[in-house]
Amino acid sequence: MADQRETLAFDETRLEKVRALREKGITPYPHTFDRKDTISAIKTRFADITHEKSAEQVSTAGRLYIIRNHGKTLFADLGDEGGKIQLYIRKNDIGDEQFDLFSQFIERGDFVGVTGHVFRTKLGEITIWVDTITLLCKAVCSLPEKFHGLKDVEKRYRQRYVDLIVNEESRQTFRNRSRIITLIRKFLDDRGFLEFETPILQPIYGGANARPFTSYHNCLEQKLFLRIAPELYLKRLAVGGFERVFEIARNFRNEDIDTHHNPEFTMVEIYWAYHDFRDMMAMTEDFLVSLAKDICSTSQITFENTTISFEKPLKKLSMVDAVKEYSGIDIFAHTVDELRKLAKENQLDEWEKPQTQREFLVRFFEGIVEEKLIQPTFIYDFPVENSPLAKRHREKEGFTERFELFIYGMEIANGFSELNDPVDQKTRFEAQDEKRRLGDLEAQMIDYDFINALGYGMPPTGGVGIGIDRLVMLLTGHNSIKEVILFPSMKNVQPGEDESNTEMTRE
Repeated sequence: MADQRETLAFDETRLEKVRALREKGITPYPHTFDRKDTISAIKTRFADITHEKSAEQVSTAGRLYIIRNHGKTLFADLGDEGGKIQLYIRKNDIGDEQFDLFSQFIERGDFVGVTGHVFRTKLGEITIWVDTITLLCKAVCSLPEKFHGLKDVEKRYRQRYVDLIVNEESRQTFRNRSRIITLIRKFLDDRGFLEFETPILQPIYGGANARPFTSYHNCLEQKLFLRIAPELYLKRLAVGGFERVFEIARNFRNEDIDTHHNPEFTMVEIYWAYHDFRDMMAMTEDFLVSLAKDICSTSQITFENTTISFEKPLKKLSMVDAVKEYSGIDIFAHTVDELRKLAKENQLDEWEKPQTQREFLVRFFEGIVEEKLIQPTFIYDFPVENSPLAKRHREKEGFTERFELFIYGMEIANGFSELNDPVDQKTRFEAQDEKRRLGDLEAQMIDYDFINALGYGMPPTGGVGIGIDRLVMLLTGHNSIKEVILFPSMKNVQPGEDESNTEMTRE
């Protein structure tokens, strides 16, 4: 692993200025500042200001972005979380000592506090005519070049703090992400759902087919796993009597990294007693339609130059019909040998060898259909073999009551009529465990405590998990999951290594 000290970007000239300030008895890092006004509040309050200075004095603070020196007069752009405002600084107003301090020691990237009066320049820009200026934090790393910002994609992800400083688009993306999560909570809270927290460190991982991260607890002397899903614990709550529950959960899966996958990701899982998969499909539809309108102010959003419609009703197809519509193959009209030949013709033969028509159904769907589902589409009725936690279909032998929602080829949601038969659950776990013993690193373990919980009885329950990161991608127009996760997982950079060649992908 590279020594992180070698990645420090300290500027020796700036460090020297810190030392010089200390020698003058000036602290480069004071403890506080009495900021009475934010920049957005100043702009709102003085929206009608004229060229005359305001009688009222303002006090604000932020980071300096641009400084323009005109001899005995300085113009600078000051920014805080809500925006930027211009500063007008004259030597005659603040005195020689403060002016010289500013011009010699304060520069782009530093934090300052100012007091002054507001006026509008001849060019029409709301500006603070500065009375006093105080250094609040001396930055010892230089910001990227002012006209082009931080463009290197790898550095934007690795140094998100710099990305957020200089790229307003990035800040807006994460404001929207925060707002989306707030709206998710409000949507569920308005419908009487309770939010709970379930364990992240688990002795048995489950709730999805995925390879886990492993750890070890020294005191307990046992192996633990980072959760791959909160599902089995939330359903324990349904057993215990909570009828409407959800969790906005951080999950961890030890899998490949690409534009749609990050090892650490966020989802919301929802469980609703006395409801089934069709109820959860309807709720997911209502949720997505309302969210798109709240965030984008329209039900027609643009993603990758494609218009995505969130108008109800969203398209719904069984998996069998989806394969028939998008590949032209009617799975159950062919024998296994015929399907094997068709798989080879469609270049699907390198996959794990299916043995039944239902297994071929999943292969054809994943290999041909998924990427073609551009408009929001619910796919329902999944084979029992790849749905170990879903209730068996009430009408179709060998299938389960399960759906997934796809948008622009991405899986966004996954929901079931939840399996509550403890004997059937035990059998399905055992089948998964056999796959795991034979080398399937993504197969689930047997969770005997969960089976025992089901033995006490869980009411008929519908559940759904919705991927928040991919949802944010769609609603903010980003085609990479790294753009919507503040600190995405990245490979360590070795000294002298080109950052652009460090990412392992499976795009």
